[in-house]
Amino acid sequence: MAEVVRNKRVVLRNYVTGFPKESDMEILEGTITLKVPEGSKEVLLKNLYLSCDPFMRNLMNKPQGTDTSSGLTYTSGSAIGGFGVSKVIDSGSPDYKYGDLVWGLTKWEEYSLVPSSQIISKIQHTDGVPLSYYTGILGMPGVTAYAGLFEVGSLQKGERVFVSAASGAVGQLVGQFAKLTDCYVVGSAGSKDKVDLLKNKFGFDEGFNYKEEPDLNAALKRYFPEGIDVYFENVGGKTLDAVLLNMRVQGRIPACGMISQYNLTQPEGVTNLANIVYKKIRMQGFHFFDYVNLYPKFLEFVLSHLKEGKIVYVEDIAEGLENGPAALVGLFSGRNFGKQVLLVAPE
Repeated sequence: MAEVVRNKRVVLRNYVTGFPKESDMEILEGTITLKVPEGSKEVLLKNLYLSCDPFMRNLMNKPQGTDTSSGLTYTSGSAIGGFGVSKVIDSGSPDYKYGDLVWGLTKWEEYSLVPSSQIISKIQHTDGVPLSYYTGILGMPGVTAYAGLFEVGSLQKGERVFVSAASGAVGQLVGQFAKLTDCYVVGSAGSKDKVDLLKNKFGFDEGFNYKEEPDLNAALKRYFPEGIDVYFENVGGKTLDAVLLNMRVQGRIPACGMISQYNLTQPEGVTNLANIVYKKIRMQGFHFFDYVNLYPKFLEFVLSHLKEGKIVYVEDIAEGLENGPAALVGLFSGRNFGKQVLLVAPE
């Protein structure tokens, strides 16, 4: 007889407008049988770490409930989902067995029954590497930074790079990857402490608090007197408008996110788009899933640098599913320092 255990989960109460609030989610308890149903190809996971990511807000805003990049669906009254690190408890798939550590898409609950197609990869490298890193530097944010910078941004040695939201899960890696390529790197963030983090821990050449810069165009001219080759776009709005004035000819803009626009009923207009034509700028949006095939190549690149101490990674870990809503909501107000992670169960 298969064991039946408690299964605590974070549930979306109703679809939301703008940024989610803690009250838009609730913690419910049910039970789950620790056995994959007979004939099913699904995988039963015990979730260890869950990732707080901006794209989860898009799912909460959608009555149609599907994110086109991840394929995840949010249904009012059901557990929310995202990336996570898990241990396999039972498997109907020949690709996974009890005890395997994996990362991929899962639900915000203690145990999840998921299609095997939602698992991105087995975790093979645990020696000296925290499992939580597979929600960040060794997971979706790491591949996003790598692909955006080198594949979409076509970064070349010695170029000038600007990163917005630079202390976040992706931004902190973009800056460090660019420094490994002998580039000049400047980042913007929303507090003095975060700017200090950029310069003193992540090795950015310069950083500034965008909230203290009344004229972003003047600030960028100060840090980039010869212009910007690659702008890693995370915020949109006024920052993007100022960047366009400061891009070099044939500059590149990998567009990863536009968090400044997510909660606006009327999005800000961008008035300097003509510079894309005049300066022959290439701006391209992209998703992690466009480049998931690069994961083995990415791991080869990042693991050696990480173990040699050439890359550092900062996490902000909240503990317990009951603290999940607050951790996710804090992401949109900049409350977190580094990658926001939720610890569900000890390793």
